[in-house]
Amino acid sequence: MTKLYFTFLIIIITAIAKAQPEIYMPNVPLNRQLFHVKIDEAQQNIIRLTSNNDSILKASTDESINQQVYQILNRHVNNLQAKIELDSTISENDKFIWLRSIENLLTDFTYYYKQRVIKTIMLGDVILAYEQCMKLQLKNKSIAPVIAANELEVSSILTGNVAFKNNIGLQACKDELVLKQCKRNPTKVLKILQDNLQVAFADSLIIAEAYRDQEMLYNYASGKTPLGNKIQSVNEPLVKTIGLLALMNSGRVYFPFLDELYRNKISLDSLTKLKNDPDGYYKLLVKTEIDYTDRMQHGDTPLVKKVLTEKLKAKGIENYIDTINGLHDEHNDAIRFKRIEKLTPTELYYLCVLSEREIYTSSYLGVYKRIFERMNVPRGDSLLQSVHYDYYKKFLKMASAYNTLADFLKRMDDKEADTMMRNFVTGLETTKTLEDAVDVADSYASILDLRLQKLILEQVQINLINATAKNNARGENIYNLLNTIFLSMDPANNIDVSQKLGINPVFKMPIALLKDSSNRIIIQQFFYGDKDGNNVFNAFLANFRNAYWKIINKPEWVEVKSAVGTPITIYANKPLDELQDLDAQAQEHLGKYLDSLQLAPTVVIHRGHSYFVKSTIDQLPSSAKVVLLGSCGGYQSLNDVLKRTSQAQIISSKQVGTGVINQGLINKITDELRNGRDLNWIQLWKTFQAQFKGEMKERFDDYIPPHKNLGAIFIMAYDKANEMQ
Repeated sequence: MTKLYFTFLIIIITAIAKAQPEIYMPNVPLNRQLFHVKIDEAQQNIIRLTSNNDSILKASTDESINQQVYQILNRHVNNLQAKIELDSTISENDKFIWLRSIENLLTDFTYYYKQRVIKTIMLGDVILAYEQCMKLQLKNKSIAPVIAANELEVSSILTGNVAFKNNIGLQACKDELVLKQCKRNPTKVLKILQDNLQVAFADSLIIAEAYRDQEMLYNYASGKTPLGNKIQSVNEPLVKTIGLLALMNSGRVYFPFLDELYRNKISLDSLTKLKNDPDGYYKLLVKTEIDYTDRMQHGDTPLVKKVLTEKLKAKGIENYIDTINGLHDEHNDAIRFKRIEKLTPTELYYLCVLSEREIYTSSYLGVYKRIFERMNVPRGDSLLQSVHYDYYKKFLKMASAYNTLADFLKRMDDKEADTMMRNFVTGLETTKTLEDAVDVADSYASILDLRLQKLILEQVQINLINATAKNNARGENIYNLLNTIFLSMDPANNIDVSQKLGINPVFKMPIALLKDSSNRIIIQQFFYGDKDGNNVFNAFLANFRNAYWKIINKPEWVEVKSAVGTPITIYANKPLDELQDLDAQAQEHLGKYLDSLQLAPTVVIHRGHSYFVKSTIDQLPSSAKVVLLGSCGGYQSLNDVLKRTSQAQIISSKQVGTGVINQGLINKITDELRNGRDLNWIQLWKTFQAQFKGEMKERFDDYIPPHKNLGAIFIMAYDKANEMQ
């Protein structure tokens, strides 16, 4: 309820409370005295909702308002009782009904208050509106105007009151309640309507929903329910189009093109011809996405734009990315990339920007190369202009991550390139999510061009100044964090980013933070029971069969304890049969075992394919401070990890997670800790880079160390800053 409404309410309550004199209560017949006693008790029960003192009602922090509401509760209700007894036009039987209705009014208010549906300040409204309704009812007039004039909570109590169950305007009152509910909950209109199909304006609500949320209307229209049938009966072009698609077996194939169908820019027959043509259907999705982007930039809002983009993403991954990813070991590019040979530069562009989480490094590089090979004039600005700069920030982020940004920027004039990069880091505060800001942070870590780094840093600082001048707190926060993080990347600035931003260390993990109160380090590894899982598990154990470690076998897991140096125990579930969910049971039982001993893992390692990583993250203990995601594309799950343990340092791969590399990382990390040393990521990464050769070196280069996860650092710092506000 708005402040204006409260102010108006208080003025009215004060005026009415002072204006009404007390009416003398006549002698009440014995058979009605109990009703009056119950009303008195209901009045006292309301007062006790906010106070133990029978003379105090706390409707607000203003004592004068409390007094006025108290006066209405007592004087007005008492006067209503007296009027009923004094009014000779009310029959003896009806007097019972009216007295019972007053009691119901007060007990209903108490119930709604306890359910946190109504506030005490609205008690005056309830009683005053009841008085108005009573006058209308006694004159056999509709109470609908009173119901329309009051808030939903007040109107609900009045409409359900026994005294008005036969009012000539009762149906109009019920309709008004439905309308009030819809206005109060605009995203739940259809859910409300399915239980109130009798309202006169049902068709109007359905039509309004068709223009507000086509996806929701489609879902309801597809069901064989009363509401589904009602939607199908509405004679309005957009509703009819949605209803038609909802009844089709392949309606979801057509639905992304709803706007085109509704505007008669495309026919169902033409879509049907493409339904079983993967290339043709994908090409039409791309064309429509580009058209919609152009329209949106000119102030238009196409229907189901989000649905179309999601379908474009899904079909790109399903029809193309999965295929070329699956051939990552194929050395003949003509074979590996044969599936995308019919795609144009813009169609390849959308393969990249919409498959960030799924595309492998080598797949991306192959697609990127073919984009410019197939352009008549291979200019970067021309490519972005052809898609109306749709997802261009995502394209730049991916280009920096996969070391193609320099090549891309060289494909346009220097001035154009500089403007684009400045735009890339501008407007981050205007979005609803942090995705663009995280992309900027991640990109900066991958850029090796010092001139470009300087340009980005300079623009971030300009944006910080502008946000501060405009008192834009969100912008100031975002750009301040980015500025600090970027400056810390240069050792000459001598900035301790963890101290400056109040987050855990970034460039190293002090061993002290990994130890529990008994100076032990607890490490947990998650294994999965597929064929590869067993091989990886056996290789893991083989690396710890030496004098420095002791292996203890348990039915569902192993415990690998250090025999020399820092006390360390690695708990690893056995990769038991996944088809019987025995691996999941082993993980669950191990987790409960650790909890029972109050053992909190501070290092957690995922060993398994990418389709198992969600299960590991779902079980990730909040105590984890170092997380190694050994699966393919684990880099794309950083945000999910941080939701579980916000200060974790994460090691992950952008491409293929390799058992040899994962085990090498584990060996070195555990060896450092066993010898009582901090995990210095810069030094460790230099060691790893020297250790891996040839193909393993290429795959290792896709692994990102904690201090290079600038996006993760940004998220940690942003969350920390919000906690302190």
